Amino acid sequence: MTHSEVGRSGRRTWFPVLLGGLLTACDIGSSPRAATPPASAPEAPVVRPAEPPRPSPAPEVRRRMPVRPERTAEVQALAEKLGAPGAKVEDPCVAPLGNGCARTALAPFFASLDALATGTATRPVVIEAFGNSLIAGDRIVDVLRDDLATAFGSAGRGVLLVDRMAPYGGRGRTSASSSGWQPRTLGELRAPPHAFGVTGVYHVATNAKARSRFKLDGEPRGTLWWLDVPGAGAVSLSSGGKVLARTEPTGSGLSRATHFELPEDAQTLDVVAEGQGAVVQGVVLQHARPGIVLDTLGVPSSDASLYARIDGATLTSQLAERSPQLLVFFLGGNESKRIEWKRLDMEKLRTDLRALLRRAREAAPGSACLLVGPMDAVKGPGAKAQALTQRSSLEAVNAAEREVALAEGCAFFDFYAAMGGKGALARFHASGYMHDDLVHPRGAGLDVLGHLVTDALLRAYVETPPSARGVAAVMPTPSGAGAAPTGVSEPSAEATP
Repeated sequence: MTHSEVGRSGRRTWFPVLLGGLLTACDIGSSPRAATPPASAPEAPVVRPAEPPRPSPAPEVRRRMPVRPERTAEVQALAEKLGAPGAKVEDPCVAPLGNGCARTALAPFFASLDALATGTATRPVVIEAFGNSLIAGDRIVDVLRDDLATAFGSAGRGVLLVDRMAPYGGRGRTSASSSGWQPRTLGELRAPPHAFGVTGVYHVATNAKARSRFKLDGEPRGTLWWLDVPGAGAVSLSSGGKVLARTEPTGSGLSRATHFELPEDAQTLDVVAEGQGAVVQGVVLQHARPGIVLDTLGVPSSDASLYARIDGATLTSQLAERSPQLLVFFLGGNESKRIEWKRLDMEKLRTDLRALLRRAREAAPGSACLLVGPMDAVKGPGAKAQALTQRSSLEAVNAAEREVALAEGCAFFDFYAAMGGKGALARFHASGYMHDDLVHPRGAGLDVLGHLVTDALLRAYVETPPSARGVAAVMPTPSGAGAAPTGVSEPSAEATP
């Protein structure tokens, strides 16, 4: 019986009973009747429509500063010694609602961290980190990756390259071993002949049997991103001597993806070009379980304008496949140099940065967005006596990036202020934490920079109240104040959905 049928039956049952009551009431005070009144019909029970089952209440969200790696206190102490006070992330409201805010720029990412923290997440939380040589070596973002994985779990490595971008450097984001590949990057002075994907890098097989071997960590599946170059041979993927997949080139010139399953006991993955000229854009290896995956997509010499070399269709398809919850951009260092060298002006900087943020966000519409401004910068060794003099355009570039980020609905982190502002690089240099070029930090200096970003992002997460029925009750605190030192009472924010 449906609910509507139950209602109609109720009305038919009660009508004669009510009518009988009215008739009996009219008999009061009249002459007695000889006839015995008919017995009243038994009352039918009231049948009410069944209420729909109530959904289980969502887990209570309590945002607290998560457990940090053991090195955190040591790195924080070094930051204080270097005069790097930290800074808050400026997280603008992108959907105002009355006196509150329905959504801030970082809300999608923070909600995904809530899901990991409460055990309700069903898939990895992916972060895409674009940038220049400051992050290309992976150490700065490695601190961010390690901290987040310690707090929320790891789901694997994510996007990797078949080989390094230069003959030197570590292999944190590449295969364990390789031979026969030539790297091409979007940071080159002249644009390379083929289109780039989100990695900003591709490797060309210089001979048949160019190969790379990846060590596996129990990943169940993977993806090969490759370019269907006319005249190039296929690329095979194998493990333990067994071929898992093989590309089928047609010469279309388009970026393509080949997906493959990995055996449970697989220890290595071999990527082999069967002919000269094959082009590989990247390999994806990660787990399906919930946890953090951070893709390092830094390219030396890059700036916002050079990221326009990423093919639009490839950007859309590869970001759709990655489905990131956070896009991070580390930019501004090369821009400040190029403005000083008269190769760039402030208006073009704004235009290029705006275009990059829009392209990336259109390709990943559900993602949060964070722009990290330039670190302190000086003229360098070529300026001789003025080597440690701050670049004249640096503060203007920093201000312009903040302006564009907030206007485009992205959060902004003032790296320059977090380091300690003017003179910060000189202090890093005096302590031995800068390379001789006075551009690139080294050693523990990289750890400090990674810590500044990580600490600010985690504090923004903790200090921003979770959404209550989709509404953030309190606006985030404006940026500018330094991060609280390690050891003080940790802030927390909580709400019951």
